[in-house]
Amino acid sequence: MTNPQNINQLISFQEGSVVSKEIINKPTGTVTLFAFAKGQGLSEHTAPYDALAIIIEGLAEITVSGVKYEVKTGEMLLLPANAPHALKALQPFKMILTMIKS
Repeated sequence: MTNPQNINQLISFQEGSVVSKEIINKPTGTVTLFAFAKGQGLSEHTAPYDALAIIIEGLAEITVSGVKYEVKTGEMLLLPANAPHALKALQPFKMILTMIKS
């Protein structure tokens, strides 16, 4: 993928689903696109690395260490390494998740 791409055209919403598409997978980190249908989410979990969630469309509720945040188009939130976190689509939303493994 060396030519410019429209992020929103790379991934689409699917009713009742969470869709993901890995863009970069390197030993030092990953970049993944996600599309969440309304009401869909990821249950609480932890990751051993810092991650940055950037909302490119819609509205998400992201819970980090028990604190709930509403994150909307154009906003981002750091998910610290080893901090329990969960995501839920308050509206259909798309995000870029960048995980740094170093």
